[in-house]
Amino acid sequence: MRLRAARRTAGLTLRDVAGSLGVSIGTWSAVENGLTRITDDRLAAAAVLLRTDPARLREPSATDVPADPDWRDFPPLQLAQPLAGALEAFVELGYHGAAVRDVAQRAGLSVAGVYHHWPTKQRLLIALLDLTMDDLRRRCRAARAEGDGPVERLVRLVECLALFHTYRRELGFIGASEMRSVEEPDRARIVAARRDVQRMVDDEVLEGRRRGLMATPLPREAARAVVTLCTALPQWWSPSGGFTPEAVAAQYVDFALDIVRARRGTAGVDAAAD
Repeated sequence: MRLRAARRTAGLTLRDVAGSLGVSIGTWSAVENGLTRITDDRLAAAAVLLRTDPARLREPSATDVPADPDWRDFPPLQLAQPLAGALEAFVELGYHGAAVRDVAQRAGLSVAGVYHHWPTKQRLLIALLDLTMDDLRRRCRAARAEGDGPVERLVRLVECLALFHTYRRELGFIGASEMRSVEEPDRARIVAARRDVQRMVDDEVLEGRRRGLMATPLPREAARAVVTLCTALPQWWSPSGGFTPEAVAAQYVDFALDIVRARRGTAGVDAAAD
């Protein structure tokens, strides 16, 4: 991580940096490990302390790299122990029902071991939701980029949303059920990320309607119904239920095309009324 490298180059310890920036050692360790976000103001302050340019400290974001051709690939989820424990505890017990002791037990750590890197249970929840939305938006952008025309782009987006909410159903479940538990200012940022995903679908349905490729009289409402259909998958889908994620994605693409009243066989067609 660039922050850690810059700190070491400056000859400073975690304690030095955390104390100068007014954060706990655990919080700054989490920042250096990419497990929690850093505000622009704090990044600027860190750059002054480390005698470097803020741009040199910032990690590349999903929008800085080419579209990922492997958006359909879902390797086993690798999380740090406290985050893995938090995910399991929040899914099983709910955010408010889970204590840090429950997180620690599932992570195979002591309570002090969890608090060493994560000052509050809220920070664990936010880290999980940030991870969820960063990954989902990256995949949706890559899926959308593969499409030629609004119908095909909608097909790719729905496939992506369905695959994500089955393969990553635990993260999707937390994202759907625990937004009510997120405090400001993080709530506003995560809500904006969710709206970004919805907007991708909105834009394709609106464009499909404009070109006469989708006949729904209510394009925004139809787009919202499509996304809601996909985000509800973690509520019922199970790998033991008989349908693979790919089979569910194919079904949901059909559902979505029916909802927007797409002209079948128009995927990839751009010629209708520019």
